[in-house]
Amino acid sequence: MVTKTKYHHGDLRKSLVSTATEMVTDGGIEGLSLRKLAERIGVSRTAAYHHFTDKNDLLCAIAEQGFEQWHQRVSEIFSEEKLSNEEKYRNFVHAYIGFATNNPSLYELMFGRIIWKENNSTDALKKIAYASFNYQVEMTKLWQEQGIIIQDENSLRLAQVTWATLHGIARLVIDGIYAQENQIDEMCECAVNVFLASTHNTH
Repeated sequence: MVTKTKYHHGDLRKSLVSTATEMVTDGGIEGLSLRKLAERIGVSRTAAYHHFTDKNDLLCAIAEQGFEQWHQRVSEIFSEEKLSNEEKYRNFVHAYIGFATNNPSLYELMFGRIIWKENNSTDALKKIAYASFNYQVEMTKLWQEQGIIIQDENSLRLAQVTWATLHGIARLVIDGIYAQENQIDEMCECAVNVFLASTHNTH
């Protein structure tokens, strides 16, 4: 057991979010509670409630961390100097589906109804979620300028449709509609080909 005296203020919050993310990944969102989380870390419930007012507050913090992880992954893809812009775009599509399907409970928190349908998001989560989408829009504009993807569509709408396509594929896999690896890869390749400018003879 870890005693609460071992934690500094910021460290405990970080540990709570990290452990809660593991619990959600292993047992789903329903199995998480602040009481169980406090027990698992070895601190009092009071200490846990000091950082999170309720379960929703904690879930929003987990989702925030998910957006941070995803942004880190995207940054790694686009900083690969040896890859062409088209290859980076292809890797981005495959990485999105991979991130979603490897972390279904986390993905559900980031983009699902639990937080967004009931307008339960914290200001901090809204900020990072909107920043993530704005980044997607900016990247879409850049890809259009570089001639990688369809150029004659509105950047915002194209970003929305691209995201909707990837989200749809991710949900189909997460919900068990598609489970075979080769089918998922082929859907990703199809999505890439749909949006790549070269397949539309715009060059």
